[in-house]
Amino acid sequence: MKSIALLTLITLTLMGSDGYKVYQDNCMKCHVEMMSKSEVLKSFKFLKAPPMVEVSNKIKNNIRIMDEDKDVKRRVVIAFVKDYIENPSIQYSMCDPMALEKFGVMPSLKGKLSEEQKQAVAQWVYDRYEGKMF
Repeated sequence: MKSIALLTLITLTLMGSDGYKVYQDNCMKCHVEMMSKSEVLKSFKFLKAPPMVEVSNKIKNNIRIMDEDKDVKRRVVIAFVKDYIENPSIQYSMCDPMALEKFGVMPSLKGKLSEEQKQAVAQWVYDRYEGKMF
């Protein structure tokens, strides 16, 4: 696992994209970075979108693969996030029905992020919330 983190850091340095910076510039407007379930319930009517910790956990829990290898699962989740950033749809949404009713489907960011930025933010979404439950 340490080798993955080191490889990610080296890759991001070489690509020049920082996932957290991409999140701050593009996602933070709607998605709160971290919020407990009790905080969400208290402020639900004021939220613009599900907290990013919930998004990350929903995607990880809903994407199931036959291979038990965590690296394979990580790559599949990252690929899904990269695609969903540009092609969000109700068919592929991982939100609960109540969240979809409240927030709808996120707007597409097609053409707004480079491949490197999508890769960086997708990796950040996966790695930032590793082991953190909503």
